[in-house]
Amino acid sequence: MLEKLDVSPDQGLSDEQVKKRQDIDGKNLLQPPKKSGLLQKILNQLKDVAIIDLLIAVVLSFAMAIFEDSGFVEPIVILSVVILNLILAITHEGKAEKALEALEKLSAPYCVVIRQGVRKSIDATELVPGDIVILETGNVVPADARLIESTALFSDESALTGESEPAEKDAKDIAQSNAALGDQHNMVFTGCVITAGRGTAVITTTGMKTQMGKIAGFLSGSKRMKTPLQIRLDQLNKTICWIAIISAFFLMAIGLLSGTDLPTMLLVAISLAVAAVPEMLALIVTLTLTNGVQKMVKKHALIRKLPAVETLGNTSVICSDKTGTLTQNRMAVKQLWVCGGEPFTDNATFSEEQIQFLQYLAMANNAAYETDENGIKEYMGNATDVGILRLLDEKGYSIDEETYHRDEEIPFSSDRKRMTVIFKIKTGGYLVLTKGALDYLPLSTESADDLKAARAVHDKFAEAALRVIGIASKTIDTLPDNGHIEEVESDSRLLGLIGLIDPPRPEVAVAIAKAKAAGIRTVMITGDHATTAGAIATNLGILQEGTQIMTGAQLAKMSDTELNDTVRNYSVYARVTPEHKIRIVKAWQANGEVVAMTGDGVNDAPALKAADIGIAMGKTGTEVAKSASDMILVDDNFATIVEAVGEGRNVYANIKKIINFLLVCNMSEIIIMIFAQIAGWGILLTPVMLLLINLVGDGIPGINLSREEFDPKLMDKKPIKRNESFFSDELLYLILRQTIACSIAVLIGYYIGAFVVLPGGATPSHALGQTMAFLITGLTSIVHVFHVRSSKSAFKTPIKNNKPLLGSAAAMIVVFTIFVILPIREIFGLSAISGAHWLIVFAATLLPSAVREIGIYLDGIPFMKKQRHAITDIINKTRSKLPSFRGKKPTK
Repeated sequence: MLEKLDVSPDQGLSDEQVKKRQDIDGKNLLQPPKKSGLLQKILNQLKDVAIIDLLIAVVLSFAMAIFEDSGFVEPIVILSVVILNLILAITHEGKAEKALEALEKLSAPYCVVIRQGVRKSIDATELVPGDIVILETGNVVPADARLIESTALFSDESALTGESEPAEKDAKDIAQSNAALGDQHNMVFTGCVITAGRGTAVITTTGMKTQMGKIAGFLSGSKRMKTPLQIRLDQLNKTICWIAIISAFFLMAIGLLSGTDLPTMLLVAISLAVAAVPEMLALIVTLTLTNGVQKMVKKHALIRKLPAVETLGNTSVICSDKTGTLTQNRMAVKQLWVCGGEPFTDNATFSEEQIQFLQYLAMANNAAYETDENGIKEYMGNATDVGILRLLDEKGYSIDEETYHRDEEIPFSSDRKRMTVIFKIKTGGYLVLTKGALDYLPLSTESADDLKAARAVHDKFAEAALRVIGIASKTIDTLPDNGHIEEVESDSRLLGLIGLIDPPRPEVAVAIAKAKAAGIRTVMITGDHATTAGAIATNLGILQEGTQIMTGAQLAKMSDTELNDTVRNYSVYARVTPEHKIRIVKAWQANGEVVAMTGDGVNDAPALKAADIGIAMGKTGTEVAKSASDMILVDDNFATIVEAVGEGRNVYANIKKIINFLLVCNMSEIIIMIFAQIAGWGILLTPVMLLLINLVGDGIPGINLSREEFDPKLMDKKPIKRNESFFSDELLYLILRQTIACSIAVLIGYYIGAFVVLPGGATPSHALGQTMAFLITGLTSIVHVFHVRSSKSAFKTPIKNNKPLLGSAAAMIVVFTIFVILPIREIFGLSAISGAHWLIVFAATLLPSAVREIGIYLDGIPFMKKQRHAITDIINKTRSKLPSFRGKKPTK
């Protein structure tokens, strides 16, 4: 490497070399992301078909206001609705991406290098490949580098590889060319912290070419897919708008051929455009998602991006990082064995001999703790040492510092695979404790029998994926006087073994079981070893019969097609890189699954962004992971995900109720407008009347409909597929039935008002018919909100779960009444009606309710239910042939 980079480890680079290399490679910085400006965001929103539809209506309305003197009320009202939708969409688009900024903060601000034979401290951004950098304990690695020299060097790479233990580094190690990051012991990587030892290294890559830079490249280079909700709403809007456009051209053609003047037909076209667009849909869906966010916060789940609420409810696969997510991200002693006895667990009641054994283990390490003002202990040191000290503390014991005074230490090294601590005994002599790998302990020949038993225990612990540590001891009278302290490492007696592991979180197994019951599969993705990952996965119920473990090396040899075809066979992926994690997520997505990815480290960030919903840990998660995520678990509790999934499913169920509610209203408006033109009745509802109905009659009750409470039965259902339509069940049948019922009620009301003379009533007229059509359309919409709450009868669905809905519906009925009985009616083109006409209005309003209740009764009859299913199948087969409704795979 030194030859390749043309540098001497003693002299370093010259100033001239540094300048040339900076010209080629640039500064040691990460490229900032490109952000969309306000104008770009507005243009993106204007691409929406519903907005385009309304804008056409605005243009036509202004043209008629100018050339036909029809007044500016209509165009101003429609334009206000467009502006309101734009403001809402841009406001809730989400915060600007912060992942790269967080990555920048991980870079070391200064570092010590050798240039022209002189040590100097420089800004880390000035580093170039070939720089010789000095690393000390506590330093943050400024760029990826190959070690030249190392002494007991350890680097905390947990944020990059997912391993909870600091990685031991060795300049003499030669790694294979395809070695995973965690196996490259002769390399140190950007952003990682040197936890122990010292070393010298030569910088190999800087900036975006480092491992951290590659992650930044994934974050800025990959585009987030649209969520399933966004895809479904886009399809819905396109379908409705195309219906309106086709209907408008059809009616204009009929009208013009029959001799109707162009301005009148333009007004019809505008009315159809306004009638078709569910103006309140975007607002109500946003409020539904917001309500979900607020409920999830109470359950310790913080949603960063609104669409993630519904996406979480549709999640079918959770790809979870192991360290810190499924496990506690701390080493813990789980099994112990004292020579001459049987293995025992950390939960057992310890004997005096076992306590002594544990005290010796705690003495032979460098961990410590501090107690804050609240009495909470913060442990510091190597994860293995901390695990031992924590267990001793939990047992209520401590080290006997009065009897034993720490005198000397021989530190751990990769060659020796052990450490030795020498204590001066108060009564005289020295206690020598050696801790490390069993095969490297300096045991006496007298320990042969103990060693045989120890190997059997060692193998048993190792099979359970435990990290096995042994300890031996001896007492001596004096220390070597020749300065060779390592001579004490001989003829020690084996005391016993311990097995450690990063334990699973206690609540995770139950959460995974709940997820499975809800049709959600959990997959483990980790940078840890396959054996350890497999043991944890089996313990948690992730790795079951019929599923396998795949390593990163195996994954690297597979093509994307092979991975897509076999991804369902694997439940655990071990020793994987950030690139592998993205491939796994995309493979599940290619199989039509909605994927959630959980994680807490820098290495998880690209996959968090690539997934349909990225979930970061709030306590242990890095800022990079949080910034790349859609949701943050405030309590780092995997079980919270399952709770959030339930709330997400409730949000989706409420959105379907809202679509049922609004589509019946809007589709009935389109039908009555078309029928009226064909029948020669003229315009039943003007654009302003339609906006009043859509904004007041639909909007206010619809907002309260979004607050429907959670139904526990939702968690008994399977997740919604990615390409599944809103209308995949019998929803479309119900919408069509109620649309027809509402349309008939309105047309009957108009006909009576326009052509039938009632006793004591006003003279029939088009204006009277329009007023009755306005009232019946608005009131049937308001009453319909109670029909969509449940599949049961409206009389059997308790209103106590949503009292504001009843209040808002009653208030809107009063408002519609005021529109007609007060002089304000003239502004909207309405007229006064008699008592007889009011009776007709209320009777017609109840017609759709009667149709629904009769339908529910008939559904209870097996023969009628069978006929309904047959009709639903015909509707769905017809719908599936329509391009705008057909589900599209996200990969195309």
